[in-house]
Amino acid sequence: MQTVKDALLDSNGLQLTDLENTLSNLMSNKIDFSDLYMQESFQESFFLEDYILKSYSSNHNGGMGIRAIAGEKSSLAYTDDLSLSAIDKAAKAARSLALTGEPRRVAIADQVKYKSLYTTSNPLLSISLDEKIALMRKAEAILSLEKDLVNSQISLTASYSKILIVNSEGLLATDIRPLVRLDISVVLEKNGKRGTGFAAGGARDIYGYYLEGNKVEHYTHEAIRKAKVNLEAKPAPAGNMTVVLGSGWPGVLLHEAVGHGLEADANRKGVSAFSKRMGEKVASSLCTVVDDGTLPGRRGSLNVDDEGVASQRNVLIEDGVLKKYMQDRLNAKLMGVSPTGNGRRESYQHLPLPRMTNTFMLPGKHTKEEIISSVKHGIYAPDFGGGQVDTTSGNFVFSAKEAYMIENGKITYPIKGATLIGNGPEVLHRVSMVGDDLSLDPGVGTCGKDGQSVVVGVGQPTLKVDGLTVGGTGK
Repeated sequence: MQTVKDALLDSNGLQLTDLENTLSNLMSNKIDFSDLYMQESFQESFFLEDYILKSYSSNHNGGMGIRAIAGEKSSLAYTDDLSLSAIDKAAKAARSLALTGEPRRVAIADQVKYKSLYTTSNPLLSISLDEKIALMRKAEAILSLEKDLVNSQISLTASYSKILIVNSEGLLATDIRPLVRLDISVVLEKNGKRGTGFAAGGARDIYGYYLEGNKVEHYTHEAIRKAKVNLEAKPAPAGNMTVVLGSGWPGVLLHEAVGHGLEADANRKGVSAFSKRMGEKVASSLCTVVDDGTLPGRRGSLNVDDEGVASQRNVLIEDGVLKKYMQDRLNAKLMGVSPTGNGRRESYQHLPLPRMTNTFMLPGKHTKEEIISSVKHGIYAPDFGGGQVDTTSGNFVFSAKEAYMIENGKITYPIKGATLIGNGPEVLHRVSMVGDDLSLDPGVGTCGKDGQSVVVGVGQPTLKVDGLTVGGTGK
């Protein structure tokens, strides 16, 4: 609390009583709820291409977002000037949602307490500039040994944010959020053919995260391996077939095709494929889907969400039955339930929305080998690229970045150009085997919704899906 107070209040000549007064001036009996979201953020990024440092950027920004809610309506005003006069002007703009009504006094009386899930150290200051460059050069040294390499790109990014939230219910919450990420992309060329490979990893941590466990070496070798696989890949076949989804990052399909449909706003408005289905069987009884923002150090984890609600582990689907939607404060109140710690915003300049944190399916009882051996003819997809999803219908289209044919219970040759086409709720019903090898993605997830991007985590065990449409150009 003191670190955040020093950065956001003391350095701007503000006190908690000033925030109480702002909320009191904002509130009336015609405004149901209001909050102030203060943020200070530092970011930096490095980009190397073909062994040359092409760019470096560093920035510092911050400000306050002031929100008022009346019924289903929300207003937001924000300022990057944290003087009392600028804050007062922004509060008046937010109060335009309901100008009349009796004033209500707000007193901050309750501070959210938690055991921190991640370090409070600043990753940007954790190692020197030379050490950051050396970290990327370590990947370059491995890439330089590849005689078929025609292009390499390495990026290293970090951010560090301090958050303070107060609201009209008298709640005070603070958080300090570090984030690091390393991306490696390569292109190999051999016999006139090109293959691309990508690997990355990140966490809520400092740069020292990459100096432990040979992470840089692992990501680099993974990017090279995937590029070599794609060099040898044959065109994917098309048709309806069994698809085995790998563990870890392929959970992005679950995130997109199912997760967004379980966010409260779409369900309150009745535009989700899961609307009005609480308590119903919406998936195979083998499927239990969880959203958990309490996993230590994970990219999608938060000590508190962006409305000051402590993060939670929420079981969304249990044994195939729909149990819960992900809630922010607004939708939770309108639906008569409690917030679930899923109120998230990109920055102080944005309204919070119900969003995922770390979303994954729990493990089953089968080994990956048992699942593969049960497939006579199908596809094994351990890595995914981009995709598109219609939340209303649940229909999705996803491309596989790494995939293989399965023939007579064995993985045979790699394929390229495989596109998976289906419907999220229907796919859940077609899950016939769930592996015992749950893993989470390496820390690369970023989710977009209504023009806002937030970091997330995804994961799953190996899954067997019967009867999924595969788009391809082969036979």
